[in-house]
Amino acid sequence: MTTAYHAKYYAHELTRQAAGGDVDRLSTSLFDASVDLNPHQIEAALFALRSPLSKGVVLADEVGLGKTIEAGLVLCQYWAERKRRLIVICPASLRRQWAAELSEKFNLPTLVLDAQAVRKLRKEGTHRPFEQRAVVMLSYHYANRVEDDLRAVAWDLVVMDEAHKLRNAHQPSNRMGKTLRRTFDGRRKLLLTATPLQNSLMELFGLSSLIDEHLFGDDKAFRKQYMQAGADLPELRARLTGFVKRTLRKQVLEYVRYTARRAITQPFTPSEDEQRLYEAVSAYMLRDDAFALPSSQRHLTTLILRKLLASSSTAVAGTLERMHKRLVALREGQQADENIIDALIDEDDLDDDYREAMEEESEEAEDAGSNNAEALERERLETEIAELAQYIDWAKAIKTDGKTTQLLTALETGFSSMAETGAARKALIFTESRRTQAYLRQFLSANGFAGKLVTFNGSNTDPESTAIYQDWLAANQGADKVTGSKPVDRRTALIDHFRDTAEIMIATEAAAEGVNLQFCSLVVNYDLPWNPQRIEQRIGRCHRYGQKHDVVVVNFVNTRNHADQRVLELLTDKFRLFDGIFGASDEVLGRIESGIDFEKRILDIVQSCRTEAEIQQAFTKLQQDLEADIATRMDETQQLLIEHFDEDIHDLLRIQLDRARERLDHVGRLFWTLTRFVLADHAAFDTEAPRFTLHNPPASSIPGGRYRLVRDVSNTAVVGSEHIYRLTHPLGERVLDAGKTAETPLAELRFDITHHPTRLSIVEALKGERGWLTLDLLAVETLQLEEHLIFTALSDDGRSLDQETCEKLFLCQADRAPTPSTGIEPPIELNANAQRHCEAAISRIVEANNRFFQDEREKLEKWAEDKILAAEQALHDTKAKLRALKRESRQATSTNEQHKLQVRIREVERDQRRQRQAIFDVEDEIIEKRDTLIDALEQRLQQHTAIQRLFSIRWTIV
Repeated sequence: MTTAYHAKYYAHELTRQAAGGDVDRLSTSLFDASVDLNPHQIEAALFALRSPLSKGVVLADEVGLGKTIEAGLVLCQYWAERKRRLIVICPASLRRQWAAELSEKFNLPTLVLDAQAVRKLRKEGTHRPFEQRAVVMLSYHYANRVEDDLRAVAWDLVVMDEAHKLRNAHQPSNRMGKTLRRTFDGRRKLLLTATPLQNSLMELFGLSSLIDEHLFGDDKAFRKQYMQAGADLPELRARLTGFVKRTLRKQVLEYVRYTARRAITQPFTPSEDEQRLYEAVSAYMLRDDAFALPSSQRHLTTLILRKLLASSSTAVAGTLERMHKRLVALREGQQADENIIDALIDEDDLDDDYREAMEEESEEAEDAGSNNAEALERERLETEIAELAQYIDWAKAIKTDGKTTQLLTALETGFSSMAETGAARKALIFTESRRTQAYLRQFLSANGFAGKLVTFNGSNTDPESTAIYQDWLAANQGADKVTGSKPVDRRTALIDHFRDTAEIMIATEAAAEGVNLQFCSLVVNYDLPWNPQRIEQRIGRCHRYGQKHDVVVVNFVNTRNHADQRVLELLTDKFRLFDGIFGASDEVLGRIESGIDFEKRILDIVQSCRTEAEIQQAFTKLQQDLEADIATRMDETQQLLIEHFDEDIHDLLRIQLDRARERLDHVGRLFWTLTRFVLADHAAFDTEAPRFTLHNPPASSIPGGRYRLVRDVSNTAVVGSEHIYRLTHPLGERVLDAGKTAETPLAELRFDITHHPTRLSIVEALKGERGWLTLDLLAVETLQLEEHLIFTALSDDGRSLDQETCEKLFLCQADRAPTPSTGIEPPIELNANAQRHCEAAISRIVEANNRFFQDEREKLEKWAEDKILAAEQALHDTKAKLRALKRESRQATSTNEQHKLQVRIREVERDQRRQRQAIFDVEDEIIEKRDTLIDALEQRLQQHTAIQRLFSIRWTIV
C-alpha cells in the first residue's frame, strides 16, 4: 500500500523547483500541456530557462517548428512557479491565436487587451488593467502607445513574437523599437522570429539591444568588429550562441512529419451586369471629390471597397448602402459619421489590421473639414446620392455571381483530389465579407449542402450558430471544456460541429487566427486577400503540425480582370504560398513590414493603371522590387552565425526526448499514486485507465464528477463531461498540498519488493535487510531558488544506500509496522551523513552558479572592450577626417577655399584634442560601470540555505 511517507516524498518531488537547464525544471509544464513532445521544443524551452542571470534569448527556429509551443512551455512553467506577470507582444492579427494556443494547449488563462478593452476595464473600476491573473496579449502598436502603464508593471517575462519587426530597434529613427526598449528595460524577454538575420548583421545587433544593452557595445563598435574586412565572425558566433538558438527543419524531420500543399486555380467569368457594376464603382472610386469617402480615410475606404467589390454583389451592395446613408445624412444637415471604416469593419467582419491602419492614417491626416454640410455643393451631392442609389439597384439585381456558379465545381474538384489521399470530406471556405458569408450559406444550402454547413465569424450569434452552441453546452455540461466565456465557447462549439458533423465551414477572417483545423485539408479562398501574410495564416489553420494529409488550396481568378490574374501570379510564384511542404517561408514574408502596406501598393496599381499594358508594367516593377528584397539574403553568413550543424544533433535530440519521456512517465506515476492515496475516501478509481469519479469533493469550490489524467494514453473513449486532471488543476493542487502536509512521525516501514510489478535489481539485492533512512528538503536561494530532495540511508551492517537506491525503494508498496513508543532512535551517523550529503549538493549548486557568474562577467568584460573600442574608433575617424581635410587644403586653388578649409581643420584638431583627453575618462567610466555591474552580480551570489527534515524511518525490505 501507499503510505503517508510515500505521499510526502511524491508531493515534494512533484513541486520542487529544479535548476534552469534540467528537464526536471519543465516537469509541470510538460506534464500539464496538451501537446505532443518534440525534443527541439523542449531543448529550446530549457535554453530560455537555463541561466538565471540572462535577460532574455532569441528562439529562431525555422518556420513550422512550433516557436509558439516553445514559448508556451516557458510561460506555463513561469505560471506554475507563481511568476504570473506575463505578457505577449505580437502583431494584432496574432493576438487571438496566441490566446487560443495558450488556453487550449497549456490551460493558461489569457486576456487580449486593446484600447477598447482597457477603457471598459477602467470604467468597471480596474485601475491597473494590465496587472491581471492571466497572460496578457497586446499588439505592437498598442504596446507602443501605453508605455507608462506597461513600465509600471514588474513583468516576470515578456514574449515578443515576430520579433524581426524590431530588428532596427537600435536606430534613433525607429520610434517603436526605442519605446519598447525603454518600456521593458531590465525585464526578462523571449524573442521569437524565424528570420533573425535577413539583410544586415546590424539586425542581430538590433535584436540584442532589445534584450540586454550589455550584450554588445554600441553600433559603431559592432560595425568595426564584425562588418569590415577580416571581421572575426567566429567570435561573433560564440557571443550569439549565448542568447540565440535556431533549429532547422531538416534536423527534426525524424520527429516532425509535414504534408504538402497542392494548388488548384478555378477561373470564373463575371456576367455583363457584374462587369458593368465593377467598372462603374471602380470609376467612382477614382474621383478625388467623392463626398461619400471621408478625406482622412479615403485611401483605406477605397481599399476596403475594392476588396468587397471583388467579393460579391451582396457585399458591395451593403457597403454602398452605408455610404448612401451617410450622404443622405449630410443632405439633411445631420452630423455624418466620419469613422466609416469602423462601421465597415464591424458590419463585414473585416481584418482588425484595417482598424489599426485607420488609426495611424487618421493621426497623420490633416483636418481638412471638407465634409461640412454648409460647404457642400447641393447639386453635386444630389447627383452622387442618385448615382449610389443606381449602383445599389444594380448590385441587388444580380442574384448569382459568376464566381459563385464556379464554387460547386471548385468544391467537387477539391473533394476529388482529397479522396485520393483518404482525407475527410471537409472544406474551409474563406471570404472577406460577412455579407458574402450569408449569401454563400444560402446558395450552398440550396445546392446540395443543406444541413452540412457551419459559419464562423467574429460574433457567431446567428440563429444557426446559437443552436449549435446550445446543443454543445448541453453535451458538455459540467466539463472543463466549457470555459464560461461565451465568445470562446461559441468558437469551440462551431469547430467541434465542423469536425464531427458539417462538411463545410464558411469563415470570415475571424477564423484566420486562433483556430486549429488539422482535420480539414481543403482551403478555398473564395476571396483572395492581397495580403500574403493573411493568406499564409488562412492556409495555416489546416496546414500545420498534426495535419495527416496534403492540403488542397483552391483560388479563384477573374478572367476579365488582368490585375486579379497578376496578383495571383505574384502570390504563387514569388511568395510560393500554395505549394511545397512548408508554404511561404519566413525569409520571404518577413521582408514585408506590413501586410496592409503591401495591399496599398497593389491598390495604387489598380487605381492608377487604366490599360492592360499599364497594369502589366506596374506589376512587373512591383515584382522586381520584391525580387530585389527577397534576393538580398545573407545565407552563408546566417549559416555560419546562427545555424548549428552539430553532427550529433539527432543523437542529442533523441537523448533529450528520452529523458523528457522518462521524466513524464515518472511524474505521471507519482501523481496518480499520490492522487489515489489522498482521494481514497473521496473518489472511485477505474482499474483500466487513469480516471476516477469524484463523489465527495474535498472542497466546495472543486466540482465532482468524472476526471481523466491529462496524459491518459489509454484507448478508452473520452467522455464529453470529463474534467481534465492536471498538476495545476485546483483538485491537483489540493492533492499536492495534502501530500506535503501528511503526518509522518518516526516509524518503521516494510517495503515489499517481492510483489513489485517490475524488476528493481538494486532493491532486490537488499531483500531481507533492515536499516535507517531520512529525507531532507534542501532549498538554496542564490541566483535562483533551487530545491533538492536528499535521501540518506544506512543498513544495519553500516553500509550507505545511495540516492538512486532510495528513490527506487519508494517506488515499492509498503506497510507501516507497529513501532515502539520508546527506545527507537536513528543512529548519530545517519544525521552526520545527511549533513555531508546536503553540503555536497550545496557545493554543486555553487559551482553551477559560478559558471553562470563567469559567463556573465565575461559578457560584461567584452561589453567594456566594445565601448572602449568605440571611443577609440571615434578618435580614429577624427584623425582620418583631419588627414583628408589637410590633403584637400593642399589641393585648394583659391585663397577663399583655403581659408574655409583651415577653419575646418582647426575645428577638427580641437575635436581631436578633446577626444584624446576624454578617451582616458571614457575608459575609466566604462571600467567603473563594468565593476559596478560585477559587484551587483557578486551580491546576487550570496546564498540562503534552508534544510527541512521531512521524515525519518526504520526500513525493512521483504
